Amino acid sequence: MTVTPVTFVERARQAVGSDVARSNRVGAERLAGLREAARQAYPAFDEMRDAARQIRLHTLAHLDDHLQRFADQVERNGGHVFFAADGTEAIGYIQRVIQDRRVRRVVKSKSMVTEEIALNHALEASGVEVVETDLGEFIIQLAGEHPSHIIAPAIHKTAADVGRLFADKLGVPYTDDADELNRIARAHLRRIFLEADLGISGVNFGVAETGSICVVTNEGNGRLVTTAPPIHVAVMGMERVVPTAGDLAQMLEVLARSGTGQGLSVYSNIVTGPRRVGDPDGPDELHVVILDNGRSRALAAETAEILACIRCGACLNVCPVYRAVGGHAYGSVYTGPIGAVVTPALMGLDPWADLPFASTLCGACRDVCPVGIDIPRMLLHLRRRAADERHHPFRWVAPGLRAYRIAATGPWRWRAFLGLGALAARLFGRSGRIERLPFHASGWTRFRSLRAPAKKPFRRRWGERHGT
Repeated sequence: MTVTPVTFVERARQAVGSDVARSNRVGAERLAGLREAARQAYPAFDEMRDAARQIRLHTLAHLDDHLQRFADQVERNGGHVFFAADGTEAIGYIQRVIQDRRVRRVVKSKSMVTEEIALNHALEASGVEVVETDLGEFIIQLAGEHPSHIIAPAIHKTAADVGRLFADKLGVPYTDDADELNRIARAHLRRIFLEADLGISGVNFGVAETGSICVVTNEGNGRLVTTAPPIHVAVMGMERVVPTAGDLAQMLEVLARSGTGQGLSVYSNIVTGPRRVGDPDGPDELHVVILDNGRSRALAAETAEILACIRCGACLNVCPVYRAVGGHAYGSVYTGPIGAVVTPALMGLDPWADLPFASTLCGACRDVCPVGIDIPRMLLHLRRRAADERHHPFRWVAPGLRAYRIAATGPWRWRAFLGLGALAARLFGRSGRIERLPFHASGWTRFRSLRAPAKKPFRRRWGERHGT
């Protein structure tokens, strides 16, 4: 899960104002605009959002029953199910399948849960070739990076960046034409699909009623990964189950609109078991790995609601912090507001205690969430825990807030506090602006200037006007 061992603040400081952050912001703003246009064009959006929320909360309340039903149906359909307590168990099972079948090449479709457990690294370390086939993930793999966005892994890269990367790694002539870059990737991957021994996918939703898995993509690679190789391994977070096929249909209504502004993603692949007699294609074996990896702990905590997330990425696109610093600043494969909750919820608050503070608490994430997750409430809960457990990323904040409380609870103390603040601001202000503040306040002016306080405060002007 870790990108670098430094704190969010240190990573963010390096990212702010960079070309990568600017590209990230442009992409996020575009996706947010598409989402809003889709919402306005779909009169039933709010009603469908409420229905999706009820489905997700009901499922979480009865998760054990739905998971067991799902697993039983997968096995009735001819598939194999393995419940993994953590990433180590999940990787171990997949490696046993690979070793028993003498697999040498694996193709993957986009999967955040396999990023979560660092599956690629483990398989490559054992001598297996792993090729990401989603275009964004393929770019990121060539670059040796982690995704910076849940649904758009390479959102921080320009066409020129990709052109240089392809020229360097694939030995093709440089181009920054998007269509040509797509053709290059397609030509490179086509042979790999046909030669792969095993395909690995994530699972957007597992349907308890039928034992089906649904993989949602905007590229045809998802279908090739799940049907062309003789073995298909699907890795599913245990929370991604829905009770019925009808519930799946409602989830798909809000997923694409929230993520990319589409009425429906281009491909909604529904896989029900391995190939049967008479089927023209499909794998001979289907293995479904259901991963816990901290989800049971999160389900029993105040952060349980975060497991309702359907990974649309809408909260990232509207978050002012994410827009300013990009995804890599979070140090986790889960970025933005959702990452600020789900990473400490799954992996423990320490060493992720700084992530809940990476938010303005503006509430935009809650407003756009297709299942209405109250992310700000959980961020506040995690901040409170961090303070109680002395994991606060800024040691000076607690004494500073205590001083503020003392000043703000007495009228004469508050007036004195404001007077001192105004005096200090005048000392540091020039031409009505404060360009630089000292010590812990320096963060407020590192990337901007502040308006200096008025020489005559509002309270005094009010008193002079009304004689009070």
